[in-house]
Amino acid sequence: MTLSSEYALRALIFLAQHENRWPIPGREIARSAKIPAKYLQKILGDLVRAGVLDASPGKTGGFRLRRPPEKTALCDVLAPFERFDLRRCPFGNAVCSDANPCRAHEHWKKVVETEQRFLKEMTIGDVAEPSPVAGTRPRRRGKSPARKGT
Repeated sequence: MTLSSEYALRALIFLAQHENRWPIPGREIARSAKIPAKYLQKILGDLVRAGVLDASPGKTGGFRLRRPPEKTALCDVLAPFERFDLRRCPFGNAVCSDANPCRAHEHWKKVVETEQRFLKEMTIGDVAEPSPVAGTRPRRRGKSPARKGT
């Protein structure tokens, strides 16, 4: 994954976590997500052109997601910065393809397909939610479990 992709994800996670404050200025996103401001401006511009973000100019302007976070797939966020359609052999075999596979082709193809499925199914909303604390189990909704011996 490119550095631009990582920064795009960090910026959009910040936007998703602060949806109630939209539009948010680029400088604030950069400062909060710890991304160089000039680099982020280019990334945000690419995301506006790709239809992922909306931008509002002026003093009270800034950026907002064009769709709700739970409807913004990770593949849409990464598309301006990654080439998912290229299927070059990562092992240097210039003629590797489905018709002429190298020894690792079928295994690598499964890795790529799994990655693509993940990026299509996961959304910014999914990854923007706080993670549970390590070593704890998420609470179940509904009835509390019955205690033994009581």
